[in-house]
Amino acid sequence: MKIAIVTETFLPSVDGVVTRLRHAVERFVELGHEVMVIAPDLGVSEHHGARVVGIRPVTLPFYKHRRFTLPAPTVDGIIRGFHPDVVHAAQPLLLASSGAFAAHRQRIPLVASYHTHIPRYLDLYRAYRWGKPAVWWQIKRNHALADVNLATSETMRGELAGKGIENLHVVRRGVDTQAFHPRFATDAMRERLTQGRPDKKLLVFVGRLAAEKEIHTLRPMMERRDDVALAIIGDGPYRRELESLFAGTSTIFPGFMEGAELAGAFASSDAFVFPSVTETLGLVILEGMASGLPVVAARSGPTMEQVTDGVDGLLFDSRDERSLDAALTRLGDAELRGRIRRAARAEAEKFSWENASDDLLRYYEMAIEQHG
Repeated sequence: MKIAIVTETFLPSVDGVVTRLRHAVERFVELGHEVMVIAPDLGVSEHHGARVVGIRPVTLPFYKHRRFTLPAPTVDGIIRGFHPDVVHAAQPLLLASSGAFAAHRQRIPLVASYHTHIPRYLDLYRAYRWGKPAVWWQIKRNHALADVNLATSETMRGELAGKGIENLHVVRRGVDTQAFHPRFATDAMRERLTQGRPDKKLLVFVGRLAAEKEIHTLRPMMERRDDVALAIIGDGPYRRELESLFAGTSTIFPGFMEGAELAGAFASSDAFVFPSVTETLGLVILEGMASGLPVVAARSGPTMEQVTDGVDGLLFDSRDERSLDAALTRLGDAELRGRIRRAARAEAEKFSWENASDDLLRYYEMAIEQHG
């Protein structure tokens, strides 16, 4: 097939959407498909044999840490010149909406995928809550153009269906179980992340440091408990505020990590903590599980699709301090912790990016069949 992917974010950015698309592109090319990615221009023109066409980005006032590209009429001509068999619009809201409309105008089969729950995030950025109805209107209008719509969890499929979006399916998740593995644990990394107190319970958070990640809700725990060290790994618009908020506690902000360094940080910790209840999936949960970590996560629909309390992770109620304390107390049980570590790794081994990408290909084929 000739596949055109139009996305709001791609390399060199690092997030769950980019991770999924990067692995998909690599798999598609290896299987002999011709792939073109249209994305914000961040200096990448090729990836794994696929052409990357950059469109000039801008900085939006409410999210200055990352650059986005507004809808662009040039996308229509780029797609027309490539003449793809299918267009995949990943999160069609800004640039990707141009891909959706180009496919519609040119009568090309269209797959649209929903990754980031923007309307829910607007609840956390109070100054922009007024825009929520308009965002939902845009989402429903753009996804109505697609032959196949994809969500990343059953919970999100249900919510989108409730908004009237049709032809919905759930795309499989994936993880690189060789890149993330318990064998990458080191005493040196543990010493670094605990700031010289390796005897403490080391909790690690990995992700974009933004309000929707709800990292700030962990602050009372760090004030209350002296048996816990917290490593908040990543960068983002909320970093300075978080550094100020957590000042004086056993919390470290080592910044952005990737590759072997990130794998070592995961594996050297006692648990991966995930306080957000707004994520549509949270692929980083699987990375923690692949590293053999218990996931200590706030209960939400998408999270509970990945984590079974007491089996391969520990769940708590968001913003409920007693519930979080109870989960951390259970983490102190060495026998339970060992069982959860083994089960978490075993669960992660059920998933691969090859299978997840092949799943995506099947939805492309479905769109072509339904469109014809």
